[in-house]
Amino acid sequence: MNLVKWNPFSELEDVSNRLNSIFGRMPARRESGTDMLVMADWTPSVDISETDTAYLIKAEIPEVKKEDVKVTLQDGMLTISGERRQEKEEKNKKFHRVERSYGSFVRSFRVPDDADANTIAAQFKDGMLNVTLPKSKKSESKSINVSIA
Repeated sequence: MNLVKWNPFSELEDVSNRLNSIFGRMPARRESGTDMLVMADWTPSVDISETDTAYLIKAEIPEVKKEDVKVTLQDGMLTISGERRQEKEEKNKKFHRVERSYGSFVRSFRVPDDADANTIAAQFKDGMLNVTLPKSKKSESKSINVSIA
């Protein structure tokens, strides 16, 4: 009989992946392809809206530089990630309260089937990231008379 070393974190990863699958999120992956538990330091607020021609994702990420934000679309999953850096600590400065969160963030959303991934566009201005995902043109449904023999 072989003894197997128990790893409690593998069970946490399993629970995390099950919850992600329930809510339509992809599990995080290590570079080797194995699952990995990923915790973000903070989560930016996001609004998702739809028009007749496109989906619009607005992410509120104040005090984040454009260079520190990454938007990717892979396997039907749109991922917004980045990092908000904390001010350098000054010796003569005392903080009485720090409520803002700093560090890395990740938000992922499943892309609808009618979205055109080839024409996705993103703009970053004044702490707002606007991602526009146009809808693909559907073929209009036609009415066809079928004769019955």
